[in-house]
Amino acid sequence: MSGFAVRLLAPALAAAALAGCGSVEAPPPDQVDAVPPAPPPPYHVYVTNEYSGDMTVIAGGTNEVVATIPLGKRPRGIKVSPDGTRLFVALSGSPPSPPGTDESTLPPPDRAADGIGMVDLATGAMAGMVRAGTDPEQVAVSADGTRLYVANEDAGEASVVDIATGEILAALPVGGEPEGVRISPDGSVVYVTSEEDNQVAVIDTATNTVAAQFEVGARPRASAFSPDGSRAYVTAENGGTVHVVDTAVHEVLHTIELTGELVRPMGVVVAPDGSRIYVTTGRGRMVVAIDAETLEPVGSVEVGDRPWGIGLTPDGRYLYTANGPSNDVSVVDAESMSVVATVPAGERPWGIAIVGG
Repeated sequence: MSGFAVRLLAPALAAAALAGCGSVEAPPPDQVDAVPPAPPPPYHVYVTNEYSGDMTVIAGGTNEVVATIPLGKRPRGIKVSPDGTRLFVALSGSPPSPPGTDESTLPPPDRAADGIGMVDLATGAMAGMVRAGTDPEQVAVSADGTRLYVANEDAGEASVVDIATGEILAALPVGGEPEGVRISPDGSVVYVTSEEDNQVAVIDTATNTVAAQFEVGARPRASAFSPDGSRAYVTAENGGTVHVVDTAVHEVLHTIELTGELVRPMGVVVAPDGSRIYVTTGRGRMVVAIDAETLEPVGSVEVGDRPWGIGLTPDGRYLYTANGPSNDVSVVDAESMSVVATVPAGERPWGIAIVGG
């Protein structure tokens, strides 16, 4: 039974016990201390742990770990359904192969472990898996919640999958080692980054075809859209850059160069009002805040080791970063750009989704 279920059942059991004691009279109202029930956390933070194969659940407000949910092999990319009832998690049976790994020494992939795991947020448990091509790394969900767009890293493809039937509707070539997958605010396009070919593929969701491709810096990792969808921001790890894209024509308008020791732009999110862009820097150990108007860095803060995944609360107040080698999550006050809490996670935390609030 999950931690959520325990919390829900406890009040019900207590009420049942009192109801069974017919001889006990309730004290007069003026002798009762009115203690309102504790309000639920305003949001929950869900963190995938690549090496331990599970997900850490953190309560917003208190930043306490309230549950650990088993998932499967190598959970990485994570997205919430549009209706907020489910999480979709990319699972992969391919063995980890960091840069410099001699792949001939690796064990064969476990293809039975490949898929997109579905987590029911009401029960806090896995509710099934959708087969979505080989070696899924990241995933996006269509605006109507019926389809998944999945980066198949080993195949150099993006799979379009019908969630209800599990049918792969399309397998689209998008360049070598696709990774970041992000859908636009209006749901019309999906951006998929190709680490190997230093480009971004644009998938038209109406036709499920690649409508455009454009070049960016070396080893692009992730993308994020402005709230109005007019701009996208693409991080390039080895280029040390963030690319500002005009989404009307899918062309790079401006390139932001981030400086500093070992700065490697990785994850990216945009403030709800579009005023700031927040970027994790991997081996640089920092989160950098960029002014969306001037396109200049306006703040930074050191978090844990090699921060990758990043999430922002719906009110724009707090950032959460997944710090892989540190096995923890940093909570950053976005206004002051300071770390206000560090929360233990599983082994090699990777992706972050924030639900509620």
